[in-house]
Amino acid sequence: MGLCELTALELGAALRQGQVSPAEVLEAAKARIRSCQSENNAFITVTADQAAPASASSPLSGVPMALKDNICTKGVMTSCASKILGGFQPPYDATVAERLRQAGAVCLGKLNMDEFAMGSTSETSFYGPVRNPWDLSRAPGGSSGGAAAAVAAGEVWYAIGSDTGGSIRQPAAYCGVTGMKPTYGTVSRYGLIAYASSLDQMGPIARSATDCAAVLDIIQGQDKRDGTSLAGDYGRLLEGLTGDVRGLRVGLPAECFGDGLDPEVKDAVLAVAGVLKSRGAVVEECSLPVMDYVVPAYYIIACAEASSNLSRFDGVKYGWRAEGYEDLTDLYRKTRTEGFGSEVKRRILLGTFVLSTGYYDAYYKKALQVKALIKQAYDEAFQRYDLLLTPIAPTTAPKLGESLRDPLKMYLSDIYTVPLNLAGLPGISVPCGFDSRGLPIGAQLIGPPLGDRAVLNAAHGFQLETDYHKRHPREYPLRQPGADISPQEGTGTEGVI
Repeated sequence: MGLCELTALELGAALRQGQVSPAEVLEAAKARIRSCQSENNAFITVTADQAAPASASSPLSGVPMALKDNICTKGVMTSCASKILGGFQPPYDATVAERLRQAGAVCLGKLNMDEFAMGSTSETSFYGPVRNPWDLSRAPGGSSGGAAAAVAAGEVWYAIGSDTGGSIRQPAAYCGVTGMKPTYGTVSRYGLIAYASSLDQMGPIARSATDCAAVLDIIQGQDKRDGTSLAGDYGRLLEGLTGDVRGLRVGLPAECFGDGLDPEVKDAVLAVAGVLKSRGAVVEECSLPVMDYVVPAYYIIACAEASSNLSRFDGVKYGWRAEGYEDLTDLYRKTRTEGFGSEVKRRILLGTFVLSTGYYDAYYKKALQVKALIKQAYDEAFQRYDLLLTPIAPTTAPKLGESLRDPLKMYLSDIYTVPLNLAGLPGISVPCGFDSRGLPIGAQLIGPPLGDRAVLNAAHGFQLETDYHKRHPREYPLRQPGADISPQEGTGTEGVI
């Protein structure tokens, strides 16, 4: 087995035992990036030549990883895949980046994404679309598509993404890897460039549930710089993973298995229920009647918060500035017109509309009321069940360009993932099969607030019985080590190997 096919924990163990040297690992990662970058466009900035050797002792010390490009890194371009932030180099590290560095992580760069995390396919990036390693004609999902594609292609052993409405879990499903959205507040958002502050949460994308647990053990914990981070002892997730699910009560919401769900996806997700049942779990059908309202409530709230959060990007303080303006108002207008892409503009306009006088009560206030009802419905479900099992998306990865031609269809594809962000719940995407075209399928396990360990343990139990998370896109184009990587025209990519 090659180094790129090991899990993050397996590679960490090999490094500690001296079976491979840090230099060999770094060279393998650099060669893989050289082979894959021009095909999948997973990275915006590659910093492998600047990667510092590991100086800490942790299960993942010395294991190469990368960060989504909306996570601040001191002195390294953080663009949110947008023209308006091209060249911006933060003067500080995000808490997540800081904690990973202290644990001995080796960061290889910043990963491509939908612009400002607004999208479900990673096609809205100023630096060009990310492509799915399983089929380069298809999208990898979004908005953390670069993270999922890089892990699937073996360019890094794990990555940190952000999840506002499924942006970790959905690309993980499309790319055949494991992605975890933790309970809101367990991972500090300090240094995450905000899309929708009440919904955003960072988490890991890796090969396995055990890898995700190991990463969360490093990045979780209260942070005095983030007022929404939770106090309490909710760490040590890895040591609690046994895979034992005997007596676990698992609910299957009927509303998540009806019309609109691809039959192949449905069968694969129900097979997860069968595996858990064979290991001793109790699986029952249940009902979540609020599912009809989750997408409209989510997009109203998310766009309203985006309208407020993105008002700071005006060409004055940092980032890109338009030329030829007449006065301050003209500077704002031209910078934002030229600096933002069409999907970001669409969501800013929608958010500004629902917050405007005369419409605030009709839309935004009502959406907040629906959000409370959604949380109540999940709370009631968790009085009967320990976990819920649903699909991640109605279909497997779409063709590039399909979703951009029909934004409403793209929004509706988030139906199974957005409730967790509205209710602040933990959820994980686990690979559970392939469709007839060979594209990965993902299943979602959902837990109550702070039920992260139960979610990870059930996912681990499933992965003990299956090998979907060990599959690789073996026909993925692999160039010879040492081949040049040329940044795309206009990308501003720095530090490319």
